[in-house]
Amino acid sequence: MSNSNITRRVFATTAATGLAAVGLLGVSANSADAYQGNMERALSALYQALGSLREATPDKGGHRVRAMNLISQAISETQAGIEFAAERGD
Repeated sequence: MSNSNITRRVFATTAATGLAAVGLLGVSANSADAYQGNMERALSALYQALGSLREATPDKGGHRVRAMNLISQAISETQAGIEFAAERGD
């Protein structure tokens, strides 16, 4: 593995983690009373999984792309669940 691959991997992981953190901070700032720790940890794990799949070699018979799409859907649903709970004050 070359240094440029390591650098790209570190950058992609850092970017994915940063995006998750920004999303979590935005939700947390709006809903301090409705902290959803399990949902937010799940959201972070989903962003990390998506980053790992983006780094994987592309030829997987379409399964890698399908997994990335499903994880993106799971991210959206998890965010919607956090927002729903925040609105209700859960």
